[in-house]
Amino acid sequence: MIQMPTVRGVIRRRVLVNFRVDPAVVQRQLPKPFRPKLLAGEAVAGVCLIRLEGLRPRRLPAAVGLASENAAHRVAVEWDDADGRTREGVYIPRRDSDSPVNRLLGGRFFPGEHHPARFAVREEAGAVDLAVRSVDGRVAVELRARPADVLPSSSRFPSLAAASAFFEAGSDGYSDRRAGGLEGLRLVTRAWRVEPLAVERVRSSYFADARLFPPGAVVFDCGLLMRHVEHEWHALPPPVALVEQAGTVAASSRQGTTRSATPSGPPTAT
Repeated sequence: MIQMPTVRGVIRRRVLVNFRVDPAVVQRQLPKPFRPKLLAGEAVAGVCLIRLEGLRPRRLPAAVGLASENAAHRVAVEWDDADGRTREGVYIPRRDSDSPVNRLLGGRFFPGEHHPARFAVREEAGAVDLAVRSVDGRVAVELRARPADVLPSSSRFPSLAAASAFFEAGSDGYSDRRAGGLEGLRLVTRAWRVEPLAVERVRSSYFADARLFPPGAVVFDCGLLMRHVEHEWHALPPPVALVEQAGTVAASSRQGTTRSATPSGPPTAT
């Protein structure tokens, strides 16, 4: 892969829909060296639905930047570095985008393979109504949400500040390389700001796949929203412990992510 230049732009809208998941179920889908990062004894996974604008190499003006709608299924993870220190981030088994440029360059000139998808987005008075359908028919996401003042009472996060800190620590994201192994991106923001989002309805074919997540293994926790955040993307080296690749595990995770766009008993927030 050609060395990636630093890319910058504006996060116009970023929705994090978060679920609590049985850690044992999640661990089976993670390549080495990752393990689930726990919240009150449970793994945390979710969907990041993000609109990027003005995206371009750092030295170019914003006028030449690109806009795109993107979706990433992700799992909060930890691993140990060469010095035995615990690192945090997310593992991303699947990315989808409406941008031909993202799909052409992702996994080649910058980390992260993207699959083609169609996005239908409607925003009104802060509320978000969003649907994603991948062109290959393997991923489907539906979301209806509105601004809120507080996290839902059922969330395991004790406060908005605690939820914010949890996800800010996971700004390093890793996904599978086309040629094997892992590749990573770091999200660097000028200011990290999140607010609660009341999720009225959410469906994800990934988390609804009973072959990956047995009934009862996935429970909705909370929604978070970021808007109008200047940011940069930086390429990362692979985690240190990947001398031996867990190729079978990673391949199984990729296949499971893309098996079905028809949810069976999808998790729903009401």
